[in-house]
Amino acid sequence: MIFKVFFQPSKEINPRRENTQSLYLEAESEVEAQKIVEEQTNYNIEFLEGLSPKALEYEQQSPHFKITEFNK
Repeated sequence: MIFKVFFQPSKEINPRRENTQSLYLEAESEVEAQKIVEEQTNYNIEFLEGLSPKALEYEQQSPHFKITEFNK
């Protein structure tokens, strides 16, 4: 499943809505997606959203759509 992960770039700075970024990640479950991001980055995860087929189709239309791959 593809997840959209909303995050702040650092855990050291107080979260501000203006700094929220997102990435797309393929994982088996929400728990696995969260674990991958937490182990591979210093991001402060705000929200994980599993994308339905329709939502994924919509997101893929964005020029910024790219699935992020981390070392496992």
